[in-house]
Amino acid sequence: MQKNRKRIFTWILLFTVSIQVFWWDGISVSAEPAAIEAPSAVLLESSTGKVIFEQNARERRSPASITKIMTLLLTFEALDQGKIKLEDPVTVSAYASSMGGSQVFLAENEVQTLETLIKCIAVASGNDASVAVAEYIAGSEEAFVDQMNQKAAELGMVDTHFEDCCGLTDSDGHYTTAMDVAIMSRELTVKYPKVFEYTGIWMEDITHETRQGSSTFTLNSTNKLLKQYQWATGLKTGSTSKAKFCLSATATKDGIDLIAVVMGAPDYKARFSDARNLLSFGYATCRLYEDKEKLPLPQMSVAGGVKDLVPLQAEGTFSWLSTEGEDLGKIEKKLELAEKLEAPVAPGTRAGVIAYYFNGEKLGELPVTAAEAVERAGYKDHLQKVFKSWISIRRTAA
Repeated sequence: MQKNRKRIFTWILLFTVSIQVFWWDGISVSAEPAAIEAPSAVLLESSTGKVIFEQNARERRSPASITKIMTLLLTFEALDQGKIKLEDPVTVSAYASSMGGSQVFLAENEVQTLETLIKCIAVASGNDASVAVAEYIAGSEEAFVDQMNQKAAELGMVDTHFEDCCGLTDSDGHYTTAMDVAIMSRELTVKYPKVFEYTGIWMEDITHETRQGSSTFTLNSTNKLLKQYQWATGLKTGSTSKAKFCLSATATKDGIDLIAVVMGAPDYKARFSDARNLLSFGYATCRLYEDKEKLPLPQMSVAGGVKDLVPLQAEGTFSWLSTEGEDLGKIEKKLELAEKLEAPVAPGTRAGVIAYYFNGEKLGELPVTAAEAVERAGYKDHLQKVFKSWISIRRTAA
């Protein structure tokens, strides 16, 4: 009898614990990931920018080579704007070749394509390659660093200031936070996903062509997470004596893109372990709702236009991140439109929204706009409308 009571008590205890740890669909709802050794960390989902976990995320710290995330961001921005091309030849200056720390041993006057230098930055964290790219884009590293700080301000990175383009500087004036690193990592990866073609490289050879002849150099990724975590896609490591061990880790699984930033980890193993724990926690916790089947949109009345109706369009795709095990099938969509538009109507004129609700709470909305232009009707246009209306009435009467 006593043994049966003990068994019953044990089963009740196990059931209670399971209810506290799991939802009905098996998604872990633990409030926090496994212990994070790094003093500063943050986890966010890329498409929505929602912060899932943070630990001293706004504490200013030395970033080491994760500084290069901003260097890559400005490089891809310049590529997108057509200012530079991947196949451009870049000549390495004496200053760039003199960079210490992590390097790919570029020689003065050596010429490499911009794409090769991007690989040197993204894979092997080459300080020399970073400076060579900075000088090519802005004329000098100093001018490029000014652009880095301007971009940081544009992105709202209020606790960031750069003094170099590679993170070799360990001065008090070169700092950022885990949150700001997440912000610039998101900007880079969401706007320029091509960067993953480089950050996902584990090993690749480049060729040095110098006065001493031709030689092969193997780029080895500094991001060991690429081999330790199957969904890892990047992004950048960093370490100095002051910064200790830092990492901005990106991963994608089941349509969800996560960014885990770790700063100040005590050793290189801890930074990768922390990142794995954060990412695993994120994928156990999160589900992403994306509205891929938008509501059918009617045409909208136009007052005083050459046409009475204008087609409508929804701009973008709505996405929402679930972190509490919500039933995504219960999300409701409502079309909320104005009564009419006044001519003239330009393409993109706002006509209303598609609003998304869960249990009566508004999650967000997508703008609904005019898909075409409608000019204001003149005197002749009004006469034509009256004439067409009269003809229509006559035909109906006949």
